Amino acid sequence: LWLVLMIRVLWPALRKDGVGNLPALHVQDDALALEASAYRSEIAASPAVRNEADNQRHLVALLTVATAAIALFYGAGLTWGRHSHLTLVEYWRWWVVHLWVEGFFEVFATTVIAFVFMRLNLVKPGVAAAAALLAATIFLSGGIIGTLHHLYFSGTPTVALVWGSVFSALEVVPLTLIGFDAIEDYRRSKATPWVQRYKWPIYFFVAVAFWNMIGAGLFGFMINPPIALYYMQGLNTTAVHAHGALYGVYGTLGLALMLFVLRALQPERIWNEKLLKFSFWAINIGLLLMILLSLLPVGLLQTYESVTNGYWSARSAEFMQTDLMQYLRWMRVIGDTVFAVGAFTFVWFALGLIFKKGAAADSGIPAAD
Repeated sequence: LWLVLMIRVLWPALRKDGVGNLPALHVQDDALALEASAYRSEIAASPAVRNEADNQRHLVALLTVATAAIALFYGAGLTWGRHSHLTLVEYWRWWVVHLWVEGFFEVFATTVIAFVFMRLNLVKPGVAAAAALLAATIFLSGGIIGTLHHLYFSGTPTVALVWGSVFSALEVVPLTLIGFDAIEDYRRSKATPWVQRYKWPIYFFVAVAFWNMIGAGLFGFMINPPIALYYMQGLNTTAVHAHGALYGVYGTLGLALMLFVLRALQPERIWNEKLLKFSFWAINIGLLLMILLSLLPVGLLQTYESVTNGYWSARSAEFMQTDLMQYLRWMRVIGDTVFAVGAFTFVWFALGLIFKKGAAADSGIPAAD
């Protein structure tokens, strides 16, 4: 269903004239609209514009490939049965889990963000296309070979330790770089009214880059080296990486895309930015507090126990039920509460767009590109 719906949406844009028919500036004033239309007609035939259209088409094509791969690579999960050897099951299982989360999902996320920033004129089409292609190269080479960091101790040759640890560290580079590039471009564009209307969708996209760098990059690489994974695998250090990478990247990306679509559907509507601001900071600070106050300290103490007395001891009920570990687990309530309040505020904001009649912005201002 995912494959059919997404390809159906993207296919028109893959036609030779499809990208050129993507939405342009939304201008409320008739005179400005006619002027903008004449300007676009005048420059449409220029080589530079044709080159930009080609770059946009490359992004759409890459997005289509990533979308299709997300659906098709689930087929790897159908390659074993109830009587298959556990080693083979582990290998193909991680093709599904790892290549989704750290392969094609990353390509999809990077390409979507690059395309959105390009449509907002925060990143030039050539830069966005180059960054997305670099991302695909690094994510797929790093993601496929980096799958080996799940297979260090499951019967694979020693060389898997080397390739898995090196390539799995390369997967977060492109999205982080394009996020920082977007920040700089956004700072230079603050005076433009239509960019201000996309302020919070952009902030959520930048948060995706932040969590990709911290949750997937820093906390992921913390447990990926073979000697670290030997003692840390399955402890709360894994949960640190999972929370920061899974929600931090893909959950935040979902919120960012939703806000972008909501703004594009009603470009002239004034949002309650106080709710959005509170929600943005509460969600991200709450997630950070979950990690720093509870998950990370518990994971590090478990790691110390694993190195000192053995992995079995770090996961034992006797160790996990000590007063210190109980206290650290309860500390998570602080981050959970802040996060939950932020999530509730975001839902309240979204419901307000549905059930409340919004005010219109001043006419004559370009609302979106």
